[in-house]
Amino acid sequence: MLKFVQHNLESIAGVAIYPIISLLICFTFFVGLFFWVFTYKKEKIQEMSELPIKE
Repeated sequence: MLKFVQHNLESIAGVAIYPIISLLICFTFFVGLFFWVFTYKKEKIQEMSELPIKE
């Protein structure tokens, strides 16, 4: 089954660019998420963590 898929993918011109693009998208997403988490206001995180307790 895998050989069949590999053979079909090899017939597509420029197929090697797709893994690179997917890696860049994934890397960009997680770097952005990392910066968003560490720049988020601590007061807002505290407020959100106490929300279920207050109600």
